[in-house]
Amino acid sequence: MTVIFRELYRQDLLDTTYYAHDSFLTSKRNVPVPPDIRARIESLTNSAIALCDQQIKANPDNTNAYFARGYARGMHAAFITLAEHSYVAAARQGYAARGDSEQTLKIDPDYADAKMAIGIQQFAVASLPRVLRIMIGITGVTGNKEKGLDLLRESAAHGIVTPIESRTALSLFLRHDARYPEAIVVQKGLAEQYPRDFLFRIEVANLTKDSGNGPGAIAIYSEILADANKPGYFFEPHLHMAYWGLADTERGQNQLAEAAQNYLEAAAQPTCSDWLRRRAQLNAGQMFDLLNQRGEAIKQYQLASAGGGDQSQADAAHRYLKTPYTGK
Repeated sequence: MTVIFRELYRQDLLDTTYYAHDSFLTSKRNVPVPPDIRARIESLTNSAIALCDQQIKANPDNTNAYFARGYARGMHAAFITLAEHSYVAAARQGYAARGDSEQTLKIDPDYADAKMAIGIQQFAVASLPRVLRIMIGITGVTGNKEKGLDLLRESAAHGIVTPIESRTALSLFLRHDARYPEAIVVQKGLAEQYPRDFLFRIEVANLTKDSGNGPGAIAIYSEILADANKPGYFFEPHLHMAYWGLADTERGQNQLAEAAQNYLEAAAQPTCSDWLRRRAQLNAGQMFDLLNQRGEAIKQYQLASAGGGDQSQADAAHRYLKTPYTGK
């Protein structure tokens, strides 16, 4: 789990804004996971499953082994979904995790932690576009959003191992379905429990922004950036996430000059991925066009469309090099 989520964080794949809508399913984004990290994740997954297999063989009623095997499979499914966009393979792995969790509950109906994997799989499959749902449904994998959310609430309330993971997934899924008031309650609870967790704090700001409370979101992003200036307050914060969210919110509030500056700040952060940097440069260019600063806009479009690296923003940048962005 540590190896997987460290790499997902490094790749900017724990920025939940990326998953708030379904566009990430068709994203052209390239995720360059180093081969040694990918091999390490596969090896750890296989080893964990093998250890559980041994324990289940010795004791077919070993609930902890079934749960652990499902957990390992669920972590692997998350990785191949987010890093590889291998949705059918991930659904199969998720279905296997669900099967292990269902077996755990069959042996011990009060094993609340086992409900997390089932809940995640239920919601995730039900949220896929229709074509993917049909493809996956052929394999026997089905989903139900409300049932998934209810199971996550149960594992969050009564689990021993998975309450934090369950609440995190619950908040993400509620955000995906634009159920912002519910998501904010869950996420504020996590941020209050772990005030120095950068991702939990950022997610409160993101949800506040998405709920339509721009001024409130700006205040929260600014507070996070102020705390980040305190030595050691956050561990390896990806400040480009805060600057990006702040810029997006300021853009929505028609604070164009401030938005342009904070898009530039996001792009300048050493932790910023090439994918997000070019998005920030493109958006900064748009802000400069709206401010009638065409020279600055062209400079940012040129950076966003430069050769090498991520090219997902290149077409838009080339278009705005020819014709200024007008906000339409």
